[in-house]
Amino acid sequence: MRRRPGLAIFPQGSAPGTVARTPRPASSFPWTTTTRPSSWWTTARTAAKAEPPRARLESYISQQKTGVGGTGIDIPVLLLLIDGDEKMLTQIENATQAQLPCLLVAGSGGAADCLAETLEDTLAPGSGGARQGEARDRIRRFFPKGDPEVLQAQVERIMTRKELLTVYSSEDGSEEFETIVLKALVKACGSSEASAYLDELRLAVAWNRVDIAQSELFRGDIQWRSFHLEASLMDALLNDRPEFVRLLISHGLSLGRFLTPMRLAQLYGAAPPHSLIRNLLDQASHSAGTKALAQKGGAAEPRPPDVGHVLRMLLGKMCAPRYPSGGAWDPHPGQGFGESMCLLSDKATSLLSLDADLGQAPWSDLLIWALLLNRAQMAMYFWEMGSNAVSSALGACLLLRVMARLEPDAEEAARRKDLAIKFEGMGVDLFGECYHSSEVRAARLLLRRCPLWGDATCLQLAMQADARAFFAQDGVQSLLTQKWWGDMASTTPIWALVLAFFCPPLIYTRLITFRKSEEEHTREELEFDMDSAVNGEGPVGTADRAEKTPLGVPRQPGRRDCCGGYCGGHWCLRRWFHFWGAPVTVFMGNVVSYLLFLLLFARVLLVDFQPAPPGALELLLYFWAFTLLCEELRQGLSGGGGSLASGGPGPGHASLSQRLRLYLADSWNQCDLVALTCFLLGVGCRLTPGLYHLGRTILCIDFMVFTVRLLHIFTVNKQLGPKIVIVNKMMKDVFFFLFFLGVWLVAYGVATEGLLRPRNSDLPSILRRVFYRPYLQIFGQIPQEDMDGRWG
Repeated sequence: MRRRPGLAIFPQGSAPGTVARTPRPASSFPWTTTTRPSSWWTTARTAAKAEPPRARLESYISQQKTGVGGTGIDIPVLLLLIDGDEKMLTQIENATQAQLPCLLVAGSGGAADCLAETLEDTLAPGSGGARQGEARDRIRRFFPKGDPEVLQAQVERIMTRKELLTVYSSEDGSEEFETIVLKALVKACGSSEASAYLDELRLAVAWNRVDIAQSELFRGDIQWRSFHLEASLMDALLNDRPEFVRLLISHGLSLGRFLTPMRLAQLYGAAPPHSLIRNLLDQASHSAGTKALAQKGGAAEPRPPDVGHVLRMLLGKMCAPRYPSGGAWDPHPGQGFGESMCLLSDKATSLLSLDADLGQAPWSDLLIWALLLNRAQMAMYFWEMGSNAVSSALGACLLLRVMARLEPDAEEAARRKDLAIKFEGMGVDLFGECYHSSEVRAARLLLRRCPLWGDATCLQLAMQADARAFFAQDGVQSLLTQKWWGDMASTTPIWALVLAFFCPPLIYTRLITFRKSEEEHTREELEFDMDSAVNGEGPVGTADRAEKTPLGVPRQPGRRDCCGGYCGGHWCLRRWFHFWGAPVTVFMGNVVSYLLFLLLFARVLLVDFQPAPPGALELLLYFWAFTLLCEELRQGLSGGGGSLASGGPGPGHASLSQRLRLYLADSWNQCDLVALTCFLLGVGCRLTPGLYHLGRTILCIDFMVFTVRLLHIFTVNKQLGPKIVIVNKMMKDVFFFLFFLGVWLVAYGVATEGLLRPRNSDLPSILRRVFYRPYLQIFGQIPQEDMDGRWG
């Protein structure tokens, strides 16, 4: 049996000298087959010697409270009567006079059976005279040596408090012992006021018996109010009881009134001592200087500012929810969340729109708390009840993956990763439903900033969380394709873009098609730069801009262009900007530019690279390479690509070393650095007298490195990209096989060279034959001097 806190049970038994009866076997009672819990208060004193001290002890214990400093519930006292002689009636009478509940085990014999039968008779219909006779016979049957009149009077006095008596029989079923005890305690209350059942509810929470609470405490006969349930909800949150949280909130508890800053601090204070979140909170409190506010003799509870600092440290300023600064924190526990509004800044609160309102803000704070403490079921429930479901799912996925990367405990990290996958899946499913319902609104949902996650968009959260399953959806791909092509139609062929790149007048022909006027309204709904959406600068809410055409108002007539779209007087200029401003045009320009750079590089190496001073084309090549070097420096200082989930620092919250480390984590960036370094080295040797040929050799090798860089550009192609990724992974696996091959080649080469040329001392030729000869023999190329015929 599990340990049950906060309950004192006084077993009552037979005293010496009582008449022995044949009780039921001990194995017929549910608690006798398990170990007695250590929280029971037991005694073996006899009734005659222990009665006054026992009564005082029971009264004293019933007045105590659990918890540190008596902050918990009153300790309920329950008398358990098994068998017992007539002296036990005196103790039961004293207990009922003291309003202590008693549990009678029917079938155990003695006083227990006597009181159980008497209680059953009082509930059954019948004449008073017949009952008096049955009662006297019962007293004589159970207590033959006692005074029937005195004992019957005691029994009658006990029956005046029969609401305190509960009978248990093995015929009632195999209920667990805590179920029996809790039912007895609830029955002893005997009131319709909720305040009389608070301790029993908290005891049910401590025992995690939501079924008992539903069947005994929430049947509809008790008038529960929100403030009655707050203490029990706090216990449920601290002890990780998600089912109780659901039960209490479903019965009218106001979460906005419940979640005060002080309670939120207590929730974070429940983090395990050596856990990751505890270490992060300690670091935040030390850096913010909040340890000075610690209680006497105890550790300081983490405050909302400390939590905000941790979130900014984990997610960066752009993705982290907004918690107050140290001066804005009001620790007054009497104000509700909706009154103090300290967990969201005024700016973030004013930006809430659509389905996000002030009353739902506590769900977000409890979601973050559950995620940081890695309480999966709690987090799932708070996500279901909160607002901004898609962005919250992606934000939860991001936070869990960042925490999993920092988690030193392997099992805890695995649980966080599994929960992150669940949240990503829920975000995918929910957005899929939104996309099937309305494609336009789903696109606006992707670009809408969420104030509960630092004004980040869903696209930004998904990118930082490395949520590839989310990006693989049709709705997300449709929006990305639309933004990739800008105002041009996605059916425009690539060769047409290349021709227009070299011949700009082709922009004004039918060769380059733009989206039709029927799509103009949708385009205006979604029209802003993709980089702004990724960086959290998208629109907030759904308020239309002033320059949009109201619904139902016809557009002003204008001249149609060659694509059928309406154009004003400056349609040529608009077409020009729409073409050159499209991301696909910028990308194709970069590709064409890089190909021209390689052509120029090859022309210089093959034709113009002479010992004479550099010519015009060679100087142009040097300047072009300098621009590439500047671009790589910009990427390195900005941190390059990557995501928080993959180890990157938070945006705007990374030191120079972190940004450089993230930049170098990309193998293609390393390739760029090698290519540019070799280019600088080759140019330096080329301009140094006497090192011309060395510089030419280095630049020729460097041209190969620059050419390999084309593979990264072609990965965006839907046909070539997957194949390049597969080849890249295969090459990594091949290196292991080449390692094993090299081991055998060296072993065979050294042995062969030692046997064939034992007196050779030319080290260069030895090394060449040790490595080169076995390599040639793999392909069957055996030198003639090694043939047996020559030595024969």
